Amino acid sequence: MDPFDAGAGGILRQPRAVWATAGASVVAFMGIGLVDPILPSIAQGLDATASQVSLLFTSYFLITAVAMLLTGFVSSRIGGRRTLLLGLAFVVVFAGLAGTSGSVAQLVGFRAGWGLGNALFVSTALAVIVGAAAGGSAAAILLYESALGLGMACGPLLGALLGNVSWRYPFFGTATLMAIGFLCITAFLKEQPKPARKTSVLDPIRALGHGGLASAAVSAFFYNYTFFTVLAFTPFVLDMTPYRSGAVFFAWGLLLAVFSVIVAPRMQRRFGSLKVLGGSLVLLAVDVLVLGYGNHTAAVVCTILSGAFIGVNNTVYTELALGVSDAPRPVASAGYNFVRWFAAAAAPYFAPKIEEWTDIHIPFAVAAVTAVLGAVVVVVRRKALTHEAEELETAHATEDGVTVFAN
Repeated sequence: MDPFDAGAGGILRQPRAVWATAGASVVAFMGIGLVDPILPSIAQGLDATASQVSLLFTSYFLITAVAMLLTGFVSSRIGGRRTLLLGLAFVVVFAGLAGTSGSVAQLVGFRAGWGLGNALFVSTALAVIVGAAAGGSAAAILLYESALGLGMACGPLLGALLGNVSWRYPFFGTATLMAIGFLCITAFLKEQPKPARKTSVLDPIRALGHGGLASAAVSAFFYNYTFFTVLAFTPFVLDMTPYRSGAVFFAWGLLLAVFSVIVAPRMQRRFGSLKVLGGSLVLLAVDVLVLGYGNHTAAVVCTILSGAFIGVNNTVYTELALGVSDAPRPVASAGYNFVRWFAAAAAPYFAPKIEEWTDIHIPFAVAAVTAVLGAVVVVVRRKALTHEAEELETAHATEDGVTVFAN
């Protein structure tokens, strides 16, 4: 059955609370790629270097990674709805302040506050969507990945449209959209039941003691370094106007959405989750190498094409992280994200530095190596991941097309 079928098992037939949360998630993910097409404009407007402007990603994801340890602690005490609203409030305030920045240091600081809000919102949103969605966990994950892909696609487009007037406008636009999301969550989402047991700050770290979850997190760490080298460093290599750069990353985001929601599940059914993941990581490595060493046209094509591999990887990694261990989903997700977001913080910092130390090609060679290392972890640790992979394949092959994960 088509997972988008409007019947009881499809992702299109969902409660309003789920749609409100998914809609706000789209805007939250827009914030990640929003600055892509305007990075050169920000550098020019604030008289900053590429490495300084790239700290916008580093501060954002470094705070996001650390905050992952706090999300379960907070949500298990004040509830999922209040945690979502708290995260949205942080994003509204700090995104708005980012638009008023008078220096790179201020902008980097405000992005850090934005990252804290995004961590509170995004990690809780997945748990809320999984808990409230009709059609089981697969419908919820597909809806979440749809929100991710749509947000990743629209973020650069919004950044280009507003950033062509001023680099400050995309930040104000995001604050406005998140304020609308805040109102929608307030209106449509009822308070979620609190967990029977309160989560401690160290629970996500303890969850990483599970071999399967640790393996998925380490592999995702290497993969995310590649992912965010493409996202944060490529705009400087393309050296295009905000409109052109926004169009490139819009096409990139569309491929990401299509391959994460439609293509990845079908490939998993046919080839198996681990084979799909390993193969996609190797192809991403090849794509990144061509991006770095080819001419300008090749760089544009490979940037867009990387969205396909990233979309496949995102879906498989998300499913593995949610089901591979016996820890509660929010705890397992927090531990997994704690590890992988450190790579998202590292790549935007090191890629420009590596270029300064060597040349413009080497950052992409390093990114290709990290993608291969992610695949190596999958191969070497396949036994730790096999049990979950088999469950995923069995679930994807069910007649109604709905994957059901054990709590």
